[in-house]
Amino acid sequence: MDIISHGLWGGVAFGRKSKKLFWASFAIGVAPDLLSFGIYMAGDALGLVSGPDWGQHPPAPSSIAPFVYSLYNFTHSLVIFALVFCLVWLWLKKPFLPLLAWGLHILVDIPSHSTAFFPTPFLWPVSDFVFNGVSWGEPAIFYPNVILLLVCYAGWFVLKKKII
Repeated sequence: MDIISHGLWGGVAFGRKSKKLFWASFAIGVAPDLLSFGIYMAGDALGLVSGPDWGQHPPAPSSIAPFVYSLYNFTHSLVIFALVFCLVWLWLKKPFLPLLAWGLHILVDIPSHSTAFFPTPFLWPVSDFVFNGVSWGEPAIFYPNVILLLVCYAGWFVLKKKII
């Protein structure tokens, strides 16, 4: 799924109580992609690393720096997410619900990434198993995602403003 949708899903799912929780959930929702691809793209923009030819769809996997795959495995693992969520819960003595936006990011990515380009390693480091989903860029995934986001945000707005 695209990075903005991840943030929007995180915000509407776990950040409806306040602006602070919304933005925390939004940021955590986009973090898995920012912490893997964002670092790489920033390095490419600054000339610190050479990036792939994004004109190809998708770029050749060998043209992407190996550290991106390592970061992607870490940030897209339900095993790592569960461990971090539990550790934060123990530390705060209560669950930090915006952190669930990370888990939602992973769950949404599992069926919306194909094995052709960055399948979601949701069981890493326990297993290398990945699900061959349908790419989020396909119209059958992309447009329903946008429509569902619009419906969810419209519903949230209506309930918040008590228009009906």
